[in-house]
Amino acid sequence: MLETSARLLRLLSLLQSRADWTGAELAERLEVGLRTLRRDIGRLRELGYPVEAAPGVAGGYRLGVGAALPPLLLDDEEAVAVTISLRAAATGSVAGLEEAALRALAKVRQVLPSRLRHRVTAFQAAAVPLTGTGTEAADPDLLTALAAACRDHHRIRLRYRRGDGVTDRHVEPYQIVHTPRRWYLLCWDVDKQDWRTFRVDRIEPPLGSPGARFTPRPLPDEGAAAFVSHSINTAPYAFQARVLFHAPLEAVARRASPAAGRLEAVDEHSCVFTAGSNSLQEFALHVAAKGFDFTVLDPPDLLPVVRDLSERLQKAAGSDHMPSSP
Repeated sequence: MLETSARLLRLLSLLQSRADWTGAELAERLEVGLRTLRRDIGRLRELGYPVEAAPGVAGGYRLGVGAALPPLLLDDEEAVAVTISLRAAATGSVAGLEEAALRALAKVRQVLPSRLRHRVTAFQAAAVPLTGTGTEAADPDLLTALAAACRDHHRIRLRYRRGDGVTDRHVEPYQIVHTPRRWYLLCWDVDKQDWRTFRVDRIEPPLGSPGARFTPRPLPDEGAAAFVSHSINTAPYAFQARVLFHAPLEAVARRASPAAGRLEAVDEHSCVFTAGSNSLQEFALHVAAKGFDFTVLDPPDLLPVVRDLSERLQKAAGSDHMPSSP
């Protein structure tokens, strides 16, 4: 009996991890025969879990949306509370939990009855978040839809706002990456036949119905987070600049955001920082504020800017004329 209960929990976890499974896939994961799998599916249905089955060669199983919340998970009040909390965490209210909260939110939304969705929507309409001025807000429903498309490998069509207008893009979504300020979608652009990064706050909701499923391709060699960091830091800025920090990469990384620039180790005592900027003065100030000695690599025009900043700071530090207190 204990073995059967553990297998049922494992089966339920698999059904919640993605939208569609074939019977053969589930039986292989559970290490049972198809007859045992069908019995276990029947037990889940008896417990109230809305497991849907599609007949035929291409058929399979999926966890659907029931008329009532399935038992042994959450009651109505808990479901509403968890969904609202996950939406808040997914949009950055708790640092470091955004992506995990988004994955959990996609699972909860998959089985949330429509009557509870209305209660969640009503709360969201009445609650007004107080956000920081430097953060770009992303729509929680859009984030959830993108996360589901990434998980289930469904192609999507999206409308993307750029400086020169709105474009229609046909993409295969792979990963959602969060920085301290923004969410980004890493995807394969079907029309461009190349990897692309899109800011989620510039994608116009609603997303629309998922398209055909696609076979996942290998991610860029450096990984999703590194690719997005490189992409957003080599965007078309007026200047591209590099400096050599005379400090270990680990030490510099603790004072640098991945969204601000790219760090590469030279040896155990130094690293190179690369970033784009529309102002060399702002770049020089940003680098100096890290608190490490550095050497300018390029562009050459950055050198006189650093010298000018140094002179201004020395002049301010050596001034004997301090303003009197009122």
